[in-house]
Amino acid sequence: MERKTARLTLLIDPNKKAAFERLCAQRDLTASQVVRQMIRDYLAQHGVSYEPSGAGEGEADAPARAMQPASAPRKTATNPKTPGKAPSKSSGARRRS
Repeated sequence: MERKTARLTLLIDPNKKAAFERLCAQRDLTASQVVRQMIRDYLAQHGVSYEPSGAGEGEADAPARAMQPASAPRKTATNPKTPGKAPSKSSGARRRS
């Protein structure tokens, strides 16, 4: 997995975005996970290789992993209080008012 990230901003029809996000949620994936996989697949389809950020830092097999297509969607952690929802970042501590 890449250690560094860069932002990719794009414009899309709002209804298409909403439909895409609903489909991703039904498959228990984030839109970012799906877009990253589509980019990996597109690069592989066109024979483009790359070295993931941070690969030289103890990850000798990272380039090989980067080009492998995903065999199954990755699951994300779920929140036991609300099944199907990812845990919140502040799940351990509550704010006092």
